[in-house]
Amino acid sequence: MYKTGETIGQGTYVCRNCGQNLEMDTNQTLPPCPRCTNTTFNKK
Repeated sequence: MYKTGETIGQGTYVCRNCGQNLEMDTNQTLPPCPRCTNTTFNKK
């Protein structure tokens, strides 16, 4: 599980609340979900 504010690697992160996919690049900070503002994600 990944949380908003963590520095993450490249990949697709999936909101644990609504299923929204976020495509992230290396060394970015994980934002809240743009759809539901949830703060926890799984990596796809």
